[in-house]
Amino acid sequence: MKKISLGKTGITSDKNGFGALPIQRISFEDAERIILKAIEGGITYFDTARFYTDSEQKLGRALAGRRHEVTIATKTMCRTTEEFWTQLNQSLTDLRTDYIDIYQFHNPDFCPRPGDGTGLYEVMLDAKKQGKILHIGITNHRLPVAEEAIDSGLYETLQFPFSYLAAPQDLALAEKCAQNGMGFIAMKALSGGLINRADVAYAFCDQYDYVLPIWGIQKMSELDEFLECGKNPPAYDEEMRAFVASERAQLSGDFCRGCGYCMPCPAGIKINDCARMSLMIRRAPVEIYMNKEYQAEMQKIKGCLHCDSCRQKCPYGLDTPALLEKNLLDYEEVLAGKAL
Repeated sequence: MKKISLGKTGITSDKNGFGALPIQRISFEDAERIILKAIEGGITYFDTARFYTDSEQKLGRALAGRRHEVTIATKTMCRTTEEFWTQLNQSLTDLRTDYIDIYQFHNPDFCPRPGDGTGLYEVMLDAKKQGKILHIGITNHRLPVAEEAIDSGLYETLQFPFSYLAAPQDLALAEKCAQNGMGFIAMKALSGGLINRADVAYAFCDQYDYVLPIWGIQKMSELDEFLECGKNPPAYDEEMRAFVASERAQLSGDFCRGCGYCMPCPAGIKINDCARMSLMIRRAPVEIYMNKEYQAEMQKIKGCLHCDSCRQKCPYGLDTPALLEKNLLDYEEVLAGKAL
Protein backbone atom coordinates (compact mmCIF):
# COMPACT_ATOMS: atom_id res chain seq x y z
CA MET A 1 0.00 0.00 0.00
CA LYS A 2 1.07 3.56 -0.70
CA LYS A 3 2.46 5.40 2.32
CA ILE A 4 2.52 9.07 3.28
CA SER A 5 4.82 10.96 5.64
CA LEU A 6 2.88 13.47 7.70
CA GLY A 7 5.02 16.59 7.49
CA LYS A 8 7.85 16.68 10.01
CA THR A 9 6.03 14.60 12.61
CA GLY A 10 7.84 11.41 11.66
CA ILE A 11 4.46 9.70 11.38
CA THR A 12 3.91 7.53 8.33
CA SER A 13 0.54 6.18 7.33
CA ASP A 14 -1.24 4.29 4.63
CA LYS A 15 -3.11 6.66 2.30
CA ASN A 16 -6.31 5.52 4.03
CA GLY A 17 -7.06 7.23 7.34
CA PHE A 18 -9.98 6.04 9.46
CA GLY A 19 -12.46 8.75 10.41
CA ALA A 20 -14.21 7.63 13.59
CA LEU A 21 -17.02 10.18 13.74
CA PRO A 22 -19.60 7.82 12.17
CA ILE A 23 -18.96 4.97 14.61
CA GLN A 24 -21.02 6.99 17.10
CA ARG A 25 -24.03 5.58 15.26
CA ILE A 26 -23.22 1.88 15.67
CA SER A 27 -22.76 -0.51 18.58
CA PHE A 28 -19.50 -1.09 20.44
CA GLU A 29 -19.38 -4.61 19.01
CA ASP A 30 -19.85 -3.52 15.40
CA ALA A 31 -17.35 -0.69 15.83
CA GLU A 32 -14.75 -3.09 17.21
CA ARG A 33 -15.17 -5.49 14.30
CA ILE A 34 -14.74 -2.69 11.76
CA ILE A 35 -11.74 -1.14 13.52
CA LEU A 36 -9.91 -4.45 13.89
CA LYS A 37 -10.51 -5.29 10.25
CA ALA A 38 -9.17 -1.85 9.31
CA ILE A 39 -5.94 -2.58 11.19
CA GLU A 40 -5.62 -5.99 9.56
CA GLY A 41 -6.12 -4.25 6.21
CA GLY A 42 -3.20 -1.90 6.83
CA ILE A 43 -4.92 1.20 8.21
CA THR A 44 -2.93 2.72 11.07
CA TYR A 45 -4.25 6.31 11.36
CA PHE A 46 -7.40 6.82 13.44
CA ASP A 47 -9.10 10.20 13.83
CA THR A 48 -11.63 10.99 16.55
CA ALA A 49 -12.62 13.85 18.88
CA ARG A 50 -13.91 14.50 22.39
CA PHE A 51 -16.93 16.08 20.67
CA TYR A 52 -17.84 12.78 18.97
CA THR A 53 -19.85 11.36 21.93
CA ASP A 54 -18.69 7.75 22.48
CA SER A 55 -16.29 7.50 19.52
CA GLU A 56 -13.19 7.67 21.73
CA GLN A 57 -14.58 4.95 24.01
CA LYS A 58 -15.22 2.66 21.05
CA LEU A 59 -11.73 3.25 19.68
CA GLY A 60 -10.20 2.68 23.09
CA ARG A 61 -11.96 -0.64 23.49
CA ALA A 62 -11.05 -1.84 20.00
CA LEU A 63 -7.42 -0.71 20.17
CA ALA A 64 -6.68 -2.22 23.58
CA GLY A 65 -3.55 -4.30 23.07
CA ARG A 66 -2.95 -2.80 19.61
CA ARG A 67 -1.92 0.71 20.71
CA HIS A 68 1.66 0.31 19.49
CA GLU A 69 0.42 -0.44 15.97
CA VAL A 70 -1.58 2.73 15.40
CA THR A 71 -1.55 6.52 15.34
CA ILE A 72 -4.35 8.19 17.30
CA ALA A 73 -5.41 11.75 16.59
CA THR A 74 -8.11 13.41 18.67
CA LYS A 75 -9.34 16.93 19.30
CA THR A 76 -10.46 19.40 21.94
CA MET A 77 -13.02 22.19 21.64
CA CYS A 78 -11.83 23.72 24.91
CA ARG A 79 -12.28 27.44 25.52
CA THR A 80 -10.36 27.63 28.80
CA THR A 81 -7.24 26.03 30.21
CA GLU A 82 -9.37 24.19 32.75
CA GLU A 83 -11.47 22.68 29.97
CA PHE A 84 -8.28 21.72 28.15
CA TRP A 85 -7.01 19.52 30.97
CA THR A 86 -10.45 18.06 31.69
CA GLN A 87 -10.99 17.10 28.06
CA LEU A 88 -7.45 15.81 27.52
CA ASN A 89 -7.54 13.60 30.60
CA GLN A 90 -10.97 12.26 29.67
CA SER A 91 -9.75 11.48 26.15
CA LEU A 92 -6.77 9.59 27.56
CA THR A 93 -9.10 7.60 29.81
CA ASP A 94 -11.62 6.79 27.08
CA LEU A 95 -8.91 5.90 24.56
CA ARG A 96 -7.21 3.68 27.17
CA THR A 97 -3.81 5.19 26.49
CA ASP A 98 -1.27 7.35 28.29
CA TYR A 99 -0.45 9.48 25.25
CA ILE A 100 -2.08 10.88 22.12
CA ASP A 101 -0.05 11.05 18.93
CA ILE A 102 -1.67 14.20 17.52
CA TYR A 103 -3.77 16.48 19.72
CA GLN A 104 -5.65 19.16 17.82
CA PHE A 105 -7.57 22.31 18.56
CA HIS A 106 -10.98 21.44 17.10
CA ASN A 107 -12.21 24.10 14.64
CA PRO A 108 -11.47 27.21 16.75
CA ASP A 109 -12.63 30.55 15.36
CA PHE A 110 -9.12 31.92 15.89
CA CYS A 111 -5.59 30.57 15.75
CA PRO A 112 -4.34 29.94 19.32
CA ARG A 113 -0.89 31.43 19.90
CA PRO A 114 1.43 31.95 22.84
CA GLY A 115 0.62 35.22 24.58
CA ASP A 116 -2.85 35.64 23.05
CA GLY A 117 -4.42 35.83 26.51
CA THR A 118 -6.25 32.50 26.39
CA GLY A 119 -3.38 30.34 27.65
CA LEU A 120 -4.53 27.56 25.34
CA TYR A 121 -1.35 27.15 23.32
CA GLU A 122 0.70 27.29 26.51
CA VAL A 123 -1.18 24.36 28.07
CA MET A 124 -0.89 22.45 24.81
CA LEU A 125 2.89 22.85 25.12
CA ASP A 126 2.73 21.77 28.77
CA ALA A 127 0.87 18.61 27.78
CA LYS A 128 3.53 17.89 25.17
CA LYS A 129 6.32 18.37 27.71
CA GLN A 130 4.54 15.94 30.04
CA GLY A 131 4.40 13.34 27.26
CA LYS A 132 0.60 13.27 27.21
CA ILE A 133 0.64 14.38 23.57
CA LEU A 134 3.36 13.98 20.97
CA HIS A 135 2.38 16.48 18.27
CA ILE A 136 0.29 19.67 18.18
CA GLY A 137 -2.25 20.13 15.41
CA ILE A 138 -5.26 22.22 14.47
CA THR A 139 -8.43 21.52 12.49
CA ASN A 140 -10.51 24.16 10.79
CA HIS A 141 -13.14 24.99 8.20
CA ARG A 142 -12.15 28.65 7.86
CA LEU A 143 -9.54 29.59 5.26
CA PRO A 144 -8.14 32.64 7.14
CA VAL A 145 -7.62 30.65 10.36
CA ALA A 146 -5.99 27.81 8.44
CA GLU A 147 -3.67 30.22 6.61
CA GLU A 148 -2.68 31.82 9.90
CA ALA A 149 -1.97 28.44 11.46
CA ILE A 150 0.38 27.54 8.61
CA ASP A 151 2.14 30.90 8.67
CA SER A 152 2.57 30.79 12.45
CA GLY A 153 4.85 27.76 12.37
CA LEU A 154 3.26 26.65 15.66
CA TYR A 155 1.44 23.59 14.37
CA GLU A 156 2.70 20.29 13.04
CA THR A 157 -0.50 19.32 11.25
CA LEU A 158 -3.53 20.98 9.69
CA GLN A 159 -6.81 19.16 9.16
CA PHE A 160 -9.02 20.89 6.61
CA PRO A 161 -11.82 19.98 4.16
CA PHE A 162 -10.33 18.58 0.96
CA SER A 163 -12.16 16.79 -1.83
CA TYR A 164 -12.81 17.16 -5.52
CA LEU A 165 -15.57 19.63 -4.60
CA ALA A 166 -13.18 21.97 -2.77
CA ALA A 167 -12.41 25.45 -4.08
CA PRO A 168 -8.98 26.08 -5.66
CA GLN A 169 -7.84 28.18 -2.69
CA ASP A 170 -8.74 25.33 -0.34
CA LEU A 171 -6.77 22.84 -2.42
CA ALA A 172 -3.80 25.22 -2.39
CA LEU A 173 -3.62 24.93 1.40
CA ALA A 174 -2.37 21.37 1.10
CA GLU A 175 0.53 22.42 -1.10
CA LYS A 176 1.35 25.28 1.26
CA CYS A 177 1.47 22.84 4.16
CA ALA A 178 3.85 20.61 2.21
CA GLN A 179 6.09 23.57 1.44
CA ASN A 180 6.22 24.39 5.15
CA GLY A 181 6.87 20.84 6.34
CA MET A 182 3.40 20.64 7.87
CA GLY A 183 1.28 17.50 7.66
CA PHE A 184 -2.02 17.91 5.82
CA ILE A 185 -4.99 15.76 6.83
CA ALA A 186 -7.98 15.83 4.49
CA MET A 187 -11.34 15.80 6.24
CA LYS A 188 -14.69 15.79 4.47
CA ALA A 189 -13.05 13.86 1.64
CA LEU A 190 -16.56 12.54 0.90
CA SER A 191 -18.05 16.02 1.46
CA GLY A 192 -20.22 14.88 4.34
CA GLY A 193 -21.73 12.00 2.36
CA LEU A 194 -22.55 13.94 -0.82
CA ILE A 195 -19.76 12.16 -2.71
CA ASN A 196 -20.94 8.63 -3.37
CA ARG A 197 -18.14 7.17 -5.49
CA ALA A 198 -15.31 6.01 -3.24
CA ASP A 199 -13.05 5.19 -6.19
CA VAL A 200 -13.20 8.74 -7.54
CA ALA A 201 -12.74 10.30 -4.10
CA TYR A 202 -9.72 8.09 -3.45
CA ALA A 203 -8.17 8.62 -6.89
CA PHE A 204 -8.52 12.40 -6.60
CA CYS A 205 -6.77 12.52 -3.22
CA ASP A 206 -4.17 9.99 -4.35
CA GLN A 207 -2.80 12.54 -6.83
CA TYR A 208 -1.37 14.47 -3.88
CA ASP A 209 1.53 12.68 -2.21
CA TYR A 210 1.34 15.02 0.80
CA VAL A 211 -2.38 14.56 1.58
CA LEU A 212 -3.68 12.04 4.12
CA PRO A 213 -7.44 11.57 3.59
CA ILE A 214 -9.57 10.29 6.44
CA TRP A 215 -12.73 8.48 5.44
CA GLY A 216 -15.76 8.46 7.72
CA ILE A 217 -16.64 4.78 8.09
CA GLN A 218 -19.54 3.07 9.85
CA LYS A 219 -20.19 0.03 7.66
CA MET A 220 -18.00 -2.91 6.79
CA SER A 221 -18.87 -2.41 3.12
CA GLU A 222 -17.51 1.14 3.26
CA LEU A 223 -14.29 -0.07 4.81
CA ASP A 224 -13.96 -2.78 2.16
CA GLU A 225 -14.22 -0.17 -0.61
CA PHE A 226 -11.32 1.86 0.74
CA LEU A 227 -9.19 -1.17 1.54
CA GLU A 228 -9.61 -2.27 -2.07
CA CYS A 229 -8.64 1.21 -3.29
CA GLY A 230 -5.53 1.03 -1.13
CA LYS A 231 -4.52 -2.35 -2.54
CA ASN A 232 -5.38 -1.51 -6.15
CA PRO A 233 -5.34 2.30 -6.44
CA PRO A 234 -7.72 3.49 -9.18
CA ALA A 235 -6.24 5.82 -11.77
CA TYR A 236 -7.64 9.34 -11.98
CA ASP A 237 -8.49 8.92 -15.65
CA GLU A 238 -10.53 10.86 -18.20
CA GLU A 239 -13.79 9.20 -17.17
CA MET A 240 -13.23 10.30 -13.59
CA ARG A 241 -12.27 13.82 -14.64
CA ALA A 242 -15.49 14.14 -16.62
CA PHE A 243 -17.47 12.79 -13.69
CA VAL A 244 -15.86 15.31 -11.32
CA ALA A 245 -16.57 18.17 -13.73
CA SER A 246 -20.24 17.16 -13.73
CA GLU A 247 -20.29 16.91 -9.94
CA ARG A 248 -18.72 20.34 -9.53
CA ALA A 249 -21.31 21.86 -11.84
CA GLN A 250 -24.15 20.25 -9.88
CA LEU A 251 -22.79 21.05 -6.42
CA SER A 252 -21.37 24.51 -6.99
CA GLY A 253 -22.54 27.45 -4.95
CA ASP A 254 -23.96 27.47 -1.45
CA PHE A 255 -24.55 23.98 -0.14
CA CYS A 256 -24.38 22.54 3.35
CA ARG A 257 -21.30 20.36 3.91
CA GLY A 258 -22.89 18.62 6.90
CA CYS A 259 -20.10 19.56 9.32
CA GLY A 260 -22.58 19.92 12.21
CA TYR A 261 -20.94 22.93 13.85
CA CYS A 262 -24.30 24.72 13.84
CA MET A 263 -25.73 22.04 16.13
CA PRO A 264 -27.55 21.61 18.40
CA CYS A 265 -30.49 23.64 17.18
CA PRO A 266 -32.70 25.08 19.96
CA ALA A 267 -35.76 24.20 17.86
CA GLY A 268 -34.61 20.60 17.49
CA ILE A 269 -33.98 20.84 13.74
CA LYS A 270 -31.43 18.35 12.39
CA ILE A 271 -29.80 21.07 10.36
CA ASN A 272 -27.04 18.98 8.81
CA ASP A 273 -29.68 16.68 7.30
CA CYS A 274 -32.47 19.14 6.58
CA ALA A 275 -30.27 21.80 4.95
CA ARG A 276 -29.00 19.20 2.47
CA MET A 277 -32.27 17.44 1.72
CA SER A 278 -32.61 18.76 -1.84
CA LEU A 279 -29.21 17.30 -2.67
CA MET A 280 -29.73 14.01 -0.86
CA ILE A 281 -33.03 13.18 -2.55
CA ARG A 282 -31.31 13.62 -5.91
CA ARG A 283 -28.19 11.61 -5.04
CA ALA A 284 -29.78 8.53 -3.49
CA PRO A 285 -33.05 6.63 -3.92
CA VAL A 286 -35.65 9.26 -3.08
CA GLU A 287 -37.78 6.75 -1.16
CA ILE A 288 -35.18 6.71 1.63
CA TYR A 289 -36.07 10.29 2.54
CA MET A 290 -39.83 10.17 2.05
CA ASN A 291 -40.76 8.17 5.16
CA LYS A 292 -42.71 9.56 8.13
CA GLU A 293 -39.56 10.08 10.19
CA TYR A 294 -37.90 12.34 7.62
CA GLN A 295 -41.16 14.15 6.96
CA ALA A 296 -41.45 14.93 10.68
CA GLU A 297 -37.87 16.16 10.80
CA MET A 298 -38.40 18.46 7.83
CA GLN A 299 -41.59 19.87 9.37
CA LYS A 300 -39.54 21.05 12.36
CA ILE A 301 -38.13 23.75 10.07
CA LYS A 302 -41.48 25.53 10.44
CA GLY A 303 -40.70 25.86 14.15
CA CYS A 304 -37.48 27.79 13.53
CA LEU A 305 -36.96 30.33 16.32
CA HIS A 306 -35.03 32.70 14.03
CA CYS A 307 -32.33 32.97 16.68
CA ASP A 308 -29.69 33.18 13.92
CA SER A 309 -27.37 30.90 15.88
CA CYS A 310 -26.84 28.51 12.96
CA ARG A 311 -25.94 31.31 10.57
CA GLN A 312 -23.47 32.77 13.04
CA LYS A 313 -21.82 29.38 13.68
CA CYS A 314 -21.56 28.27 10.04
CA PRO A 315 -17.87 28.16 9.07
CA TYR A 316 -18.85 28.49 5.40
CA GLY A 317 -20.84 31.69 5.86
CA LEU A 318 -24.12 30.16 4.71
CA ASP A 319 -27.49 31.79 5.30
CA THR A 320 -28.65 28.63 7.03
CA PRO A 321 -32.23 29.70 7.89
CA ALA A 322 -32.88 30.62 4.26
CA LEU A 323 -31.28 27.37 3.11
CA LEU A 324 -33.54 25.38 5.42
CA GLU A 325 -36.66 27.11 4.10
CA LYS A 326 -35.55 26.49 0.51
CA ASN A 327 -34.99 22.80 1.21
CA LEU A 328 -38.36 22.46 2.95
CA LEU A 329 -40.20 24.01 0.00
CA ASP A 330 -38.46 21.68 -2.43
CA TYR A 331 -39.10 18.66 -0.21
CA GLU A 332 -42.82 19.40 0.08
CA GLU A 333 -43.06 19.83 -3.69
CA VAL A 334 -41.39 16.46 -4.24
CA LEU A 335 -43.78 14.88 -1.71
CA ALA A 336 -46.64 16.38 -3.71
CA GLY A 337 -45.37 14.74 -6.88
CA LYS A 338 -42.81 17.08 -8.43
CA ALA A 339 -40.51 15.15 -10.74
CA LEU A 340 -36.83 15.02 -9.86
